[in-house]
Amino acid sequence: MASAIPSRGLPANPSLPAKVQPIPPNQTLYITNLPSAKIKKPDLRTALYLLFSAYGPVLDIVVLKTMKMRGQAHIVYRDIQTSTQAMRSLNGFEFLGRPMKVEYAKSKSNFVSKLDGTFKLPMSGATDVEVTDLQSSIFNAPAPGTAAAAKAPAVPARQVLDRAAERDGTPDSRGQKRAREEESEEESDSDVAMEEDSDED
Repeated sequence: MASAIPSRGLPANPSLPAKVQPIPPNQTLYITNLPSAKIKKPDLRTALYLLFSAYGPVLDIVVLKTMKMRGQAHIVYRDIQTSTQAMRSLNGFEFLGRPMKVEYAKSKSNFVSKLDGTFKLPMSGATDVEVTDLQSSIFNAPAPGTAAAAKAPAVPARQVLDRAAERDGTPDSRGQKRAREEESEEESDSDVAMEEDSDED
């Protein structure tokens, strides 16, 4: 007679957060606990490259010295097998006096995305761009040599600039040189010659 073995753990509590999901394997490694004050950024990149390139070709190393990212780096490998081997070998390795913590990065790096062709530019602040009349006349103009370009009336550049000046409230004399003021002879005579020091002491 086989009986069920009771579980030794506590039953799951729905009010507690779910177990943290492990990060899936990635070509990019995330390194923490790096010394940030002792070493300069180019020297740190070189030292990380020399250490991590022993496991395979390193495509990119991102080291930032901002307050939020100090002591951290991202190492990008060509494939997941190489990054896994480097992570297993170097996790806990003492680097410049501190044990490194090496794990997979949460997302794919921009370098790998560009190689894959899946890179998308971040759209921060690009939605609030104001287009001026001059910009729209330049960028919306038909290509030269097409039938639409021959039919389109040519707007002189001076007319477009005058419209922009009226809109901005700038005077028409913008961009003209001022007349040079005449120097009086009295000012030029007031220059005094430098005294010579004698070294004959």
